[in-house]
Amino acid sequence: MDLITPAIGLIVWQTLGFLILLFLLTKFAWKPVMKSIGERERSIEEALDSAEKAKQEMARLTSENEQLLIQARAERDEILKEAKELKDQIVADAKASAEAEGAKMIEKARVEINHQKSMALAEVKNEVSTLALEIARKVLQKNFQDQASQEQLVDDLLKDIKLN
Repeated sequence: MDLITPAIGLIVWQTLGFLILLFLLTKFAWKPVMKSIGERERSIEEALDSAEKAKQEMARLTSENEQLLIQARAERDEILKEAKELKDQIVADAKASAEAEGAKMIEKARVEINHQKSMALAEVKNEVSTLALEIARKVLQKNFQDQASQEQLVDDLLKDIKLN
């Protein structure tokens, strides 16, 4: 029964030992333990705050990236539109230039053809007049004795003849 009902001296000594242990623990261990728990609590709160800030920053950066991507796409579309308009303008200018150059070449060829035609007609006219003069000289040599009257007759006849 001694184990079940302790003696009063044992209770006093156990209580005294417990109080000394409690005093020592309170004096030397309780403050550092509570301080480390408080520091741990603050570090956890700071980590949570930091994580929340990082989450908000990531959301802001994601939003900014989306806006930048939208702007980049709009700028790309604008650049492509301007490039297409520039290409169309260059093609139209080249076509107009080619048509103008073609028209100039055709006009130049037409002028050259008319010039060559005029020269050919003048040469044919000269040849015909020379041949006519020779023929007339031979024919009239028999009829007229002097050269001046022969040339006067040929000139009068040539004036009456018109070549096309």
